[in-house]
Amino acid sequence: MQIAANYIRLREEIPDHVTIVLAAKTRSVEEIAEVIDAGATDLGENYVQETEQMHALLGEKVNKVRWHMIGHLQTNKINKAIGVFDVMQTIDSMTKAVALNRRVKRAERKPIPILIEINIGSEFTKAGIRPDEHEPFELYMERLVQEMSELSHIRIAGLMTMGPRFGDPEKSRPYFRRARNLFEQLAALGQPNVQMRYLSMGMTNAYKVAIEEGSNMIRVGTAIFGPRLCNRR
Repeated sequence: MQIAANYIRLREEIPDHVTIVLAAKTRSVEEIAEVIDAGATDLGENYVQETEQMHALLGEKVNKVRWHMIGHLQTNKINKAIGVFDVMQTIDSMTKAVALNRRVKRAERKPIPILIEINIGSEFTKAGIRPDEHEPFELYMERLVQEMSELSHIRIAGLMTMGPRFGDPEKSRPYFRRARNLFEQLAALGQPNVQMRYLSMGMTNAYKVAIEEGSNMIRVGTAIFGPRLCNRR
């Protein structure tokens, strides 16, 4: 029951308005079931196929949580993805937004919430929209949100970012702060079909700093489940 205890402790430690998305990549069905029973409300997965398998194994527990796509979304996996995910956190281009919008419309399902993924540190090894490729970045993001808002089968619900990882979480603070400022700027647009509700940033190593800088959705795995072991399923 250590996983349950870890989750309950974290839930008690952080503000109520902060959503905890549990990173479930490579975790076993027993681990996921335990944390759902402990009160978890949101789970994040990186891969469509793993999520399909987990849904099949969890049975009725599947519907007790929201499922977030937090890994790279391949266009050729969108049809399956919209069958298992409730929120798409990794939409990083207009092209991908258009493709998702088209598939959701074709599937005749209700509009799906998305977060726009930004690579706030402009790191080559990470996905997301990089500021250094689109300066002035804030103006670029305003135009992108305005364009995406015209798509009727997706709903822009916020931003998602990872931020550079440092040994000292304090070094992440200016990146988180820029993401928060951008989030507030986009929210102030008052654009139709846009509800900037979630700023998803902060993982196990830096979630405390992220929350201090305005994050209201963190993505943690190791803090709850312990170190990840590969090929566990």
